[in-house]
Amino acid sequence: MIVSLVVGKRTSEATHELVQDFRNRTGGRVMRLMTSDEHAPYEDAIREAYGRKVEPPRTGRRGRPRKAYTEVPPEVTYATVHKERENNKVISVSTRIVFGTAVAVALALLLSKVSSTVNTCFMERHNGTDRNRCSRKVRKTYQFSKDWEVHRAATMFSYFSYNFCWPVRTLRVRNKEGRWQQRSPAMAAGLTDHVWSLSEWLTQPAKPVQRK
Repeated sequence: MIVSLVVGKRTSEATHELVQDFRNRTGGRVMRLMTSDEHAPYEDAIREAYGRKVEPPRTGRRGRPRKAYTEVPPEVTYATVHKERENNKVISVSTRIVFGTAVAVALALLLSKVSSTVNTCFMERHNGTDRNRCSRKVRKTYQFSKDWEVHRAATMFSYFSYNFCWPVRTLRVRNKEGRWQQRSPAMAAGLTDHVWSLSEWLTQPAKPVQRK
C-alpha cells in the first residue's frame, strides 16, 4: 500500500519531505521495521522525523555548553539493502542495520506475514506495476511525459488509485463459501470493505465534509 509519495528528483530535500509526510500520515507511530536501499539521506531523514531533541545538562564549568542533538529512540528499527552488481546483474545481496538491534529486526521479521528477510522487493515490484499502469513511464516510447505538472498529476493518480481501485492477486482471500475474494491494498489494510470504482474514488471528498 502506498502511504506517501513525493514526485520529483531523488534529492535530500525530497527524502526528508517523504519521511516526514509518512510519519504524519501514520500518526507518528513507529513502524516495527523500516527498510530501504542505501540512499544516504534516509538515515538523517528518519532521525529528524522520529528522533527526540536532547538538551545536555549544564556542568557549571566555564566555556560554551554542549549543543543540543537529536537522538533516535531505541524502538526505531531501520535496515538497508546493499546489492552487488556485475555486468548489470545482481550477484549478491547483503543488509545493514542502521537503527535498532539485530534482535529487534529478527522479531519484526518473525511477526511479518510476508517477509523473512530485510528487503525492498515490494517497492521494486510496485515500480514495475506502476510502469504498466501509467504509460507515461514506459521506456523507449512516444508516450513519455513532456510536461512536468501533467506527469506529476498522472503519477499521483496512478499511485493512489492503486490503493483503493486495484485488486491485487496476492492479497485475495477465501470467503466463507470457499470462493476467492478479490482485495485491494486498502481492503487488506482494513480501510474499506470493497474494491472501489474509479468514479467512487474520484468523487470521494479528500476530507470529511463538516455538516452544520
